[in-house]
Amino acid sequence: MVGINYFGSKNELRGCINDVKNMSQFLVQRWGYKWEDMVILTDDLNDRARVPTKENIIRAMQWLVKDARPNDSLVFHFSGHGGVTEDLNGDEESGFDDVIYPVDFEVAGEIVDDDMHDIMVRPLPPGCKLTALYDSCHSGTALDLPYVYSTKGVVKEPNMLKEAGSGALSAFMAYNSGNIGGAISSLTSMAKKFAKSGNVNSDSIKQFKGSPADVVSISGCKDDQTSADALENGMATGAMSWSFISTMTQQPNQLYLSLLNNMRALLSAKYSQKPQLSASHPMDMSIQFIM
Repeated sequence: MVGINYFGSKNELRGCINDVKNMSQFLVQRWGYKWEDMVILTDDLNDRARVPTKENIIRAMQWLVKDARPNDSLVFHFSGHGGVTEDLNGDEESGFDDVIYPVDFEVAGEIVDDDMHDIMVRPLPPGCKLTALYDSCHSGTALDLPYVYSTKGVVKEPNMLKEAGSGALSAFMAYNSGNIGGAISSLTSMAKKFAKSGNVNSDSIKQFKGSPADVVSISGCKDDQTSADALENGMATGAMSWSFISTMTQQPNQLYLSLLNNMRALLSAKYSQKPQLSASHPMDMSIQFIM
């Protein structure tokens, strides 16, 4: 859980630490998570190991997924500033990577979506679940997951996996069933298909961003939008974190699709931002949301 108010800077926010407090309480009370199983980084703490510097955030990400096993449930929550930077490896159609800003970003730099994906998604085994919540600007695909879902429950963004169609899906099914050879065969045929078509170069094949783990990211806005630092019920809060907790509290048994739509509906009355939901592999949006 990471909440950064950037105290004393021109970039100061008001609600991010409150978001972490509210979200951690929600996880304990609603989903049965334990306080001793959480690492909380906020910039109002005196313990240097708990300050949300770039080094500490990356270390916490690594801690989160270390020794992850099938049937584990993991949660990552970030509330703070987000932005974009030039895409240097060619895996973004827009030409820009999403980033989050640690408290020391002016010295240490930002954390790029490619790195967050490599740290928190790639190591996960099949059957392991990660729910990532991003309450930050330009965070639509901040975890670089390839399947971005619309409010109708279908994939809406063009991407390599969507173009690959059955090849990618066959690879995931083979991997999940333990058929490693079948998975490799499916991915190889997919790579050959793209090589013949000329649509994707060899570097793009290497940048395959799917995962057999059950990874879902819910973000506060599209990649080209900002997320509001808001005031709700007299408390400073991130609009996305507030809408997520409010929606789940009002209707605890949400489907993935209804959660996305209800969060959007709640925010639309006051804010222009549109929450996004993306996944590491094709998923059924009509099943119940579980953290």
